[in-house]
Amino acid sequence: MEIAEVKAASPVKEKKTRSMKVGKRIERISTYALLVILSTVFIFPFLWLIGTSLKPENEAMTFPPTLIPKVWDFANYKDVFTLVSFGKYYLNSIIVSFFVVLGTVLSSTIVAYGFARIKGKGRNFWFVILLGTMMLPPQVTMIPVYMIFSKLGWINTFLPLIVPSFFGSAYFIFLLRQFFKTIPKELEESAYLDGCGTFGIFWRIVLPLSVPSVITVALLSFMWTWNDFLYPLIYLNDDAKYTLALGILQFKGALLIEWGPMMAASVLIILPLIILFFVGQKYFVQGIATTGGKG
Repeated sequence: MEIAEVKAASPVKEKKTRSMKVGKRIERISTYALLVILSTVFIFPFLWLIGTSLKPENEAMTFPPTLIPKVWDFANYKDVFTLVSFGKYYLNSIIVSFFVVLGTVLSSTIVAYGFARIKGKGRNFWFVILLGTMMLPPQVTMIPVYMIFSKLGWINTFLPLIVPSFFGSAYFIFLLRQFFKTIPKELEESAYLDGCGTFGIFWRIVLPLSVPSVITVALLSFMWTWNDFLYPLIYLNDDAKYTLALGILQFKGALLIEWGPMMAASVLIILPLIILFFVGQKYFVQGIATTGGKG
């Protein structure tokens, strides 16, 4: 009797198992289909950008837009460097971005380590004040800061774009502090016993263990500086000192817009960001994922 019941139950279990497998397969297919659709929507503007950069001017603004050019015209990339001083703009952006990343990484790591490990009276209070600055809109301080830089004679130089980075960034300090707090204190205590000082521990132990978070800070800082339009617009007046965000506007005249060269310039501007992201993707994801472990 029991054997008969088991045999009768077996087809029912097999049917349930089969239906569960079919349900999971349908769910997986639906998920991938949705991801493909969303990816297509998001990647279409980028593909159109590349396609338009290779089109002649009379084909660039045709409607409906096409991805593949009818006539492949690489002259737009040549015009980028002949119509404006694009090479100079590129060099300016590299200089500003390099020093901003350098200043941000140096200052933010040191301050974050102080908040994470060095005990002192009012440490948490000052950390809350630091976080409070993140809630202050930049438009509030824009005019006072401009007046300070004007009194210092820094207008139309790179200094207003670079120097503030050497005083740290509240967001990056918070990000690094959270990562530093996940590092076991036993490592630092062992280093103290071996005669290593505070800065030696920070430089020789903490920083090497924090490579993912430091690279994340460097990538984000570079990306924000590379794409920054507002602050170069405020502080730079000389065309020879423009960064890429300002220089690309030179393709827009009063009556005519050079769409082909402008799209080609946009591709060249985006290219370093794409390369850096793919090179540092592993560290970027790891750095974001491992922060916030402790409060």
